[in-house]
Amino acid sequence: MTSRLLQVIDETGFLKQGKASCGVGRQYTGSAGKITNCQIGVFAAYASRHGHAFIDRALYLPKAWIDDPTRLAAAHVPPEMGFATKPRLAKRMIERAIAAGVPFAWVAADSVYGVSEIEMALRRAGKGYVLGVNATQTFNAWIGKPEVAGTAEAIAAGLAPSAWQRLSAGEGTRGPRFYDWAYLELADLDADEYREGATGTWTRGLLIRRSPADGSCAYFTTWCPAGTAIERLVAVEGQRWTIEDAFETAKNELGLDHNESRSWHGWHRHVSLVMLAFAMLATIRHRANAPPPQKTLIQLTQMRRISSVGRSKRSAASPSASNSDASSQPTSSPGRSGDALTKPPHVVHT
Repeated sequence: MTSRLLQVIDETGFLKQGKASCGVGRQYTGSAGKITNCQIGVFAAYASRHGHAFIDRALYLPKAWIDDPTRLAAAHVPPEMGFATKPRLAKRMIERAIAAGVPFAWVAADSVYGVSEIEMALRRAGKGYVLGVNATQTFNAWIGKPEVAGTAEAIAAGLAPSAWQRLSAGEGTRGPRFYDWAYLELADLDADEYREGATGTWTRGLLIRRSPADGSCAYFTTWCPAGTAIERLVAVEGQRWTIEDAFETAKNELGLDHNESRSWHGWHRHVSLVMLAFAMLATIRHRANAPPPQKTLIQLTQMRRISSVGRSKRSAASPSASNSDASSQPTSSPGRSGDALTKPPHVVHT
């Protein structure tokens, strides 16, 4: 079902030495957990119940690179490439997926991408989202909803115990990933406010995840068809792990971060080949893990007929069967003898 298909946006770092590799610079990357010399790639992954794989990528160029024409020329960066923030790169990938007809209903991403630019683009496209935001992000409820106002952190701190419920964000390596969740509907809006001719009501909300271990919280701005259950939003947020798993597998097994080329084109070609290999492995895994096809009634009937023919042939070739048949032939009744001679043989049609 399309409603279960989603895109996941995230970034990863490629640790580098020197200054010649395209886009390299001192910048933060979660791969190292600190500011270090690296390239940053923004990726889009496609996730469903059948598996997940990368579908798009873009190399982030820091402002220092864009302001240095000599450096851009040396790395063969296309002249039309201007500065683009990571959210802007993500927005372009989402738009390319929509233009290509990729069937998806949701987008999930961390707080780097929970900005109004992506929110508005997804609302205009009629896509739901669960996007991370900072604790200091402010939220306000509109008329018709319970009164809510303040930062995400303050709102979470003021919730009653009954507002929380424990739900699994999906299966992890150690089993279900349980957290405490709270969901606040903030406003109901008509779809045609963002897409001309669209119908239906969509809800803007705030989803909060709390760790049972230490009470730390994560916050998400949401957009979904009115009436969407919290379990659905939790499931979408829980799919963000798929791109993290994809990064780990692509680096460890397919050499995603083993690119030695320094040019713009070299980076994109290497990454594209790794993405293709990952997609092939995902397809092979899905087919290998699929349950065997159920035998249909026609197949079962054919198997019975083949088995019946086999038994008939074995019986005809058996000497004991022939002797037994000969000894049991009638000898005294002409009528029966005539019937036996004139009766057509039984034919098995296969």
